[in-house]
Amino acid sequence: MTWGVLGVLLVALTVATLIGWARRAELRRMARGVAERDLALRQGSAKAQLRHPVVDLSRCLGCATCVAACPEDGVLEIVHGQAMVVHGARCQGVSACERECPVGAITVTLADAEERRDVPVLTDALESPDVPGLFLAGEVTAQSLIKTAVEHGVAVADEVARRARAERDADTLDLLIVGAGPAGLACALEAKRRGLSYVLIDQADEVGGTVARYPRRKLVLTQPVELPLYGRFRQTSYTKEELIELWHEIAREQALAFSPGETLQGLERRADGSFEVATSRTRRGARHVCLALGRRGVPRRLGVPGEELPKVAYGLLDAQGYRDRRVLVVGGGDSAVETALALAEQPGNSVTLSYRKEAFFRLRARNLERLQAARGEGRLAVVNRSEVLAIEPERVALGGIDGASPTWLENDDVFVMIGGEAPLDLLQRAGVSFDPARRAPAQRVFEQGTGLQRAVTIGLALTLAALGWAMAHSEYYLLPLPMRPTHPDHTWLRPGMGFGLGMGIACVGLIVLNLLYLVRRNARPALQVGSLKAWMTSHVATGILALLCATLHAAMSPRSTTAGHAWQALVVLLVSGAIGRYVYAAVPRAANGRELDLFELKQQLGRMQAEWDAGQRRFREEARRRVTAAIEARQWRAGLPGRIASLVGAQFERRRLARELRALGASEGVAPDHVEETVELVRRAHHTALVAAHFEDVRALCNSWRYLHRWVAALMVLLVVLHIVYALTYGSFGPGGAA
Repeated sequence: MTWGVLGVLLVALTVATLIGWARRAELRRMARGVAERDLALRQGSAKAQLRHPVVDLSRCLGCATCVAACPEDGVLEIVHGQAMVVHGARCQGVSACERECPVGAITVTLADAEERRDVPVLTDALESPDVPGLFLAGEVTAQSLIKTAVEHGVAVADEVARRARAERDADTLDLLIVGAGPAGLACALEAKRRGLSYVLIDQADEVGGTVARYPRRKLVLTQPVELPLYGRFRQTSYTKEELIELWHEIAREQALAFSPGETLQGLERRADGSFEVATSRTRRGARHVCLALGRRGVPRRLGVPGEELPKVAYGLLDAQGYRDRRVLVVGGGDSAVETALALAEQPGNSVTLSYRKEAFFRLRARNLERLQAARGEGRLAVVNRSEVLAIEPERVALGGIDGASPTWLENDDVFVMIGGEAPLDLLQRAGVSFDPARRAPAQRVFEQGTGLQRAVTIGLALTLAALGWAMAHSEYYLLPLPMRPTHPDHTWLRPGMGFGLGMGIACVGLIVLNLLYLVRRNARPALQVGSLKAWMTSHVATGILALLCATLHAAMSPRSTTAGHAWQALVVLLVSGAIGRYVYAAVPRAANGRELDLFELKQQLGRMQAEWDAGQRRFREEARRRVTAAIEARQWRAGLPGRIASLVGAQFERRRLARELRALGASEGVAPDHVEETVELVRRAHHTALVAAHFEDVRALCNSWRYLHRWVAALMVLLVVLHIVYALTYGSFGPGGAA
């Protein structure tokens, strides 16, 4: 007896200890996630330049499928058990999170779609409504993916082929394509495949577009792509060199009508509706024009003395050509950082990276890690909040953006990587409109709710159908078990024969199909069949149907047998699954709402105190320190006893903080109204942090449904297997023929 008690006590304490450690680790991870999100909001990296994800918190289950599917680190994180956008500026618009979310809780959309004046007005066919026959494709349409650019190019050529005349003028092309990047290349290949007369021009000497100007070994393609006349790419990821080499090979093999080193200068409409296209080399006639120009256009310049010197460059093709050089790289995006890192790897180079802002906020996580490592190892110097004031043959002047005196750096080369000027003027002269009022309104992203009503309706319909069947045969189902064998319907309604056996087989099939959802969710990309959202819908539907089939298989009378216990496990699974799918999202959504409120209070405190005199700085910093410490203690450090104590002592703690801040303000000579404003903000922040912490505790408690759901599912599968083995062994589905 005593040995048993000691054993149970040991197991219970071990489990409790492990749960406690896991919970503390979860809180630490969550604290880091919240801090990272706050940093992203302050720096402005929470929202992307083009496309970014929006999370519907009323639906999100916190399964983290979106985090795993996203090819960029740090875009999405799990905070309070739900997906939250952290560094939206790192989003590349791949939309893997949207495709893989099993409950449709994520939408990837264009940032500030109703206000942007750099997004062209186009029809569904990518044609300017004001200039018939003028098409745009690729990044210039605000779609940044290579895969999307290829799809655009193919779509434009298909549309032109559909409109092409049977009789053609030899002096007028069916299609003139401007830009030999992925969109222009795909358009030319499809045009050749469709038998169109076309010419592809580009200001560069070879195909590749913007991709050709990327730094060496940059990973530029992470999705499967298919090109006309070539087929599907054999790899799912390519470096810049691999992709450019493949494009060159395709262009040579297909003998594309490519005119390199030719720049578009303008286009005019002819009397017959075709275009007269003026380039740096000649004039051509074309019935249709596709502008696949990208968004960089010409490189953006610094506008400082000396920028015209030969040592100033706006792109890096091969870092190995620079050794034993003193190099300055200007910019804060991925291109600038990748350029600086590539140059820093070369022997003898001394590299400095200058960036106007206080911190890097648009970098991919991988580049940020590499930058921090290089900086820590002394291979790269970073000067934030700085700008170039002047460039001379042997040196460069750097000054602080806050007016600090300039610093002269000895210098051999300057790389200006601050983006490019989008070719908006050229497009507007061609007749393309950028008026937001003329664009089709973007689909507004709003909370859809959990979909509980629809699920309940479907479940009700299925249950009524099962109940209708049972009522139609109630004469048999209402009989006591011992009397059923005498009923004429017993031979086909009992579990081991006819309809009853069919329901049992159907139940097993539905359970197998239900479990395939887990296989699809964890499958490798190459083995993923169908959308995860469709599989989730199937998971819910098969769960309900399996229970109904099991009930009819048991002839409406589950008994205390292996099969009966499996039926009970199915009931628990249905209930716990419903909690997880339709109820669980409410609590973490509330917790995340409090986190955003708390961030706004911190921002408000900072804005208010920024207006104070410098002599009040000590009070400002002390107030910030105390409220931060109180929030940390209440949110991420206190255990369950501390949480319970905080319910009682929260009011006393807020009063104590208020007294201490008033006393400190009086001693520092801070204006009484400023002190009271601060005290009120501290009180609200403390209360909000406490509420967020309690919501998190409730969420953690509710999270137990996941473990219950999983372990009961495992038990149910085991019981079903035992039931089948028993039936096959003894030729019966339970004593008396009842399940």
